[in-house]
Amino acid sequence: MTDQPQPLLRKIIHIDMDAFYASVEQRDFPEYRGKPLVVGGKPDSRGVVATASYEARQFGIRSAMSCNKAYQLCPTAIFVYPRFDAYSAVSKSIREIFSRYTDLIEPLSLDEAYLDVTEDKLGIGSAMDIAKSIKDAIKNELNLTASAGVSINKFVAKVASDMNKPDGLTFIGPSKIEAFMEKLPVEKFFGVGKVTAAKMKAMQITTGADLKKLTEVQLLAQFGKSGKFYYQIVRGVDNRPVQPHRETKSVGAEDTLAEDTNDDAVMHDLLKQISETVAKRLEKYGLKGKTVTLKIKFSDFKLITRSRSFSNAIDAAEVMYAEAIKLLNEAEIGNAKVRLLGITLSRFYDDVLPEKIQDNQLEFDF
Repeated sequence: MTDQPQPLLRKIIHIDMDAFYASVEQRDFPEYRGKPLVVGGKPDSRGVVATASYEARQFGIRSAMSCNKAYQLCPTAIFVYPRFDAYSAVSKSIREIFSRYTDLIEPLSLDEAYLDVTEDKLGIGSAMDIAKSIKDAIKNELNLTASAGVSINKFVAKVASDMNKPDGLTFIGPSKIEAFMEKLPVEKFFGVGKVTAAKMKAMQITTGADLKKLTEVQLLAQFGKSGKFYYQIVRGVDNRPVQPHRETKSVGAEDTLAEDTNDDAVMHDLLKQISETVAKRLEKYGLKGKTVTLKIKFSDFKLITRSRSFSNAIDAAEVMYAEAIKLLNEAEIGNAKVRLLGITLSRFYDDVLPEKIQDNQLEFDF
């Protein structure tokens, strides 16, 4: 064991619905059951897979894959557009089930959340028993399945929930956390994306055990502020509390073009549609922001962003649209062809933003 501060002995549950959008579709439409189902758009579209049923995943179909690629992998799959209103309604019902046990609920999205049950409303005591009770309620009342991870902190609970999907229930206790973290591949670490994982592997860091060999100073030098988080988490230390009232940090939307293009008129038309979608979402949440960010993904999947901040908060579609056009022009993409465009509005509050791992971003394809 190390001399690092020991984790706070909370009882944390991470609940993650199984193939949520696809499962809701299969529940509501019997003709989809037992069949490969892709939620995201038409097979010949440029859209992306939002969720695939487990039957579809057997063919290698995954979230964020293009619908066209998904169709190539499984031509017999059923393709449907997302019904976000239906998913949102189910999510509210799931949240109601959570609230029977605790008020310390931190939603991460429509289909997953952290729960702190250190002190539970019903006096059950055992976090495993509570997680099983929640899973049973979701199955019996909503005819859906969820996977749960149970541990003493958020990071380990989240990893645990993904270990035995679907319909899994996994507990990783205090005495097993460090050994578990040492065996964990770096790409499984929450907050480690593809770029960071590639950088780590180039440094011969492939597991938590490799990461643990570096000092905190070395990790800070290589990965900035995230280095401190990596240093602590590989030792099982994650003192982040469950935050039941997290502030939304950004609202955005993005869409894939019908075909790769560098035609200004086509891109401007899409940006107009996206800005209107973002404005509607801002109105729904009653938010105004000071920073507009333009997202550009090229035909070779290279991704860039450009941002500009205002002195006063905005929410109007026409203002976001005009600013997105300016940012697009300033990007000087030349003859490069664009695959996807997105607009995000942020800085709703004047306080200092938390680190990226604590952001709560509302952003969807449409």
